[in-house]
Amino acid sequence: MKAYQLMGIDTAMHLLRPGAKWEFTGGVGFTRWDDPRPCPSVEEVFETIEKIRLFEESINTILLPEQQKAFDEHVAQIEQGLAA
Repeated sequence: MKAYQLMGIDTAMHLLRPGAKWEFTGGVGFTRWDDPRPCPSVEEVFETIEKIRLFEESINTILLPEQQKAFDEHVAQIEQGLAA
């Protein structure tokens, strides 16, 4: 499993519309857009996130043992929360 560092709506929006002021609500989309440029579509944002994911997967990240342990513990907490 990979620990993604860049993938997310914030990074995608920084790439698509640097400096834009916006709010995004899951299931709704953009609930605030304060920028003179056109608001990107939800599809455009998720396409950008997918490109970021593919980029991150192409990098051979090597974690130190303590970083791997912390990451594994974090993933276990998430999985435990989802199972509850």
